[in-house]
Amino acid sequence: MSAPEKITAEPRTEFGKGAARRIRREDKIPAVIYGHGNDPVHVILPGHQTMMALKHGGANALLALDVDGSEQLALTKDVQIDPIRRVIEHLDFVAVRRGEKVTVDVPVHVVGDAAPETLVVNENTVVSVEAEATHIPEFFEVSVEGAAAGTQILAKDLDLPSGTTLLADEELLIVNVTEQISAEALEAELEEAEAEAGIEHDAPEGETEAPAGDEAAAEDAAEGTDSE
Repeated sequence: MSAPEKITAEPRTEFGKGAARRIRREDKIPAVIYGHGNDPVHVILPGHQTMMALKHGGANALLALDVDGSEQLALTKDVQIDPIRRVIEHLDFVAVRRGEKVTVDVPVHVVGDAAPETLVVNENTVVSVEAEATHIPEFFEVSVEGAAAGTQILAKDLDLPSGTTLLADEELLIVNVTEQISAEALEAELEEAEAEAGIEHDAPEGETEAPAGDEAAAEDAAEGTDSE
């Protein structure tokens, strides 16, 4: 993890929906800092600078917030985003200190191409670890280059940097490389599953069974034609 981005935070003194809307109209973000047994600290952050810092810092971005002239290291814990405009509406941080150990979920990135006719399944996209607040890994990289069907990568196989401790179960399955199933085999499995569940499909149009009386009439008509 790179050095935390330094951002000047304004103390927030007005609350409520109206005040929050005014803050956002000024391209700023309301935020709150929790932790260390202190009362929550409500602040206002510059919109663009904060957004870029979070983008560069990844899922566990660490910011150095200047609050009334005092620096506070703040670890991002919750980001509320407007679903339509895709802008940050609110941020929650946890106050941390240099050298302090924190528990975080670190993303897993899968790279490389497995062997032909295989399917790579990312069973778990994040892994829980303990790391120093100023040395949180941005992600763990897992290579499946040339991996054959049957290859499984577990949490214990991850390459953890010094100072980072795995908290997840060592046997947690991260990546599973399986044989690629053919369309025919997939259809057969689906039909078998439907049969076991008792699912029946209606016959296609034009293939409906004729009533018994209609069948008899058709046979009589055929016999009459043959005798002519």
